[in-house]
Amino acid sequence: MSEKRLKAELHCHIEGAAPPQLAARLAIKYGVDLSDYLRDGQYVWNDFSSFIACYAAIANVFRAEEDFADLAEAYLTELAGYGTIYSELFVSPEQGLLAGLSRDGYMRAITAGIEAAKANTGIECRMVMIGERHMGPEQVEGAAAYAAACDFPLLTGFNIAGEERHGRVADFARGFDIARDAGLKLTIHAGEVCGAFSVRDALDIVRPDRIGHGVRAVEDRELVNRIADVGTVLEVCPGSNIALSVYPDFSAHPLRRLYDAGVKVTLNSDDPPFFHTTLQREYDLAEGVLGFSGSEIDEMTRTAINAAFVDEATRAQLLARLENGNG
Repeated sequence: MSEKRLKAELHCHIEGAAPPQLAARLAIKYGVDLSDYLRDGQYVWNDFSSFIACYAAIANVFRAEEDFADLAEAYLTELAGYGTIYSELFVSPEQGLLAGLSRDGYMRAITAGIEAAKANTGIECRMVMIGERHMGPEQVEGAAAYAAACDFPLLTGFNIAGEERHGRVADFARGFDIARDAGLKLTIHAGEVCGAFSVRDALDIVRPDRIGHGVRAVEDRELVNRIADVGTVLEVCPGSNIALSVYPDFSAHPLRRLYDAGVKVTLNSDDPPFFHTTLQREYDLAEGVLGFSGSEIDEMTRTAINAAFVDEATRAQLLARLENGNG
């Protein structure tokens, strides 16, 4: 069963992974009323707009460096508890600025949480800097410039997230150029809310190492063949796609079709407690609902480690742990 399998995750937003119990504790600490967004230990929203409002309200309770450190440590410790050996966290210093911290203070805090979790559990983790698409090209370029210049060794990648319908990929090309020139690896949210064209634009303009989501590529058979031929890895988040109504149910989800077409796919949780999921549940769904065998699931985990934004020595160690752990 999947709970016995070692796991890896490439696509998770750190504030979106906030455990409800941690958010509740910080709300009491800072006197924040979360009654519209947190009830009975669960986040409350009913459509995309209310999800964004809920996400913002929860993120707002993280206000000090120790809060962000606790967040990273708590989530990574949870992952390690069900056999996750590697995680990448999407980080946005914009959130630190909103909290009154410096960009360096925010990054320092997340780094501290990562290091504490590794010391306690052995889980390996890297950070991927996020540019906020809906904030426009200048913000994305600024995030890339900061990522290129800052000195945090665990920051190894660059990405854009946010409202996918805001602008075209070409509007953000310079940000990716800045990150690429600095030696950062690249991934990009595409093919989630928008259709196959956004995936094609990402491939043509950004030339990313990976694509976040990318599932809408299934609407264009030629594009699917191209992704398979090139070997671009998709960070697929089935639970998120159903929660946000990208697909009506798991029977309509294209993960199996993409896999069978030769596309390299991985399993991820995106904003897990907001979507009432966990990485464990995503693995369980793949096996119990989407019909993947144990060996196919292990292959997806192997794909994730091979696509991880890590140095080759760390990759070799992770692959060895995977092979030894899953037998």
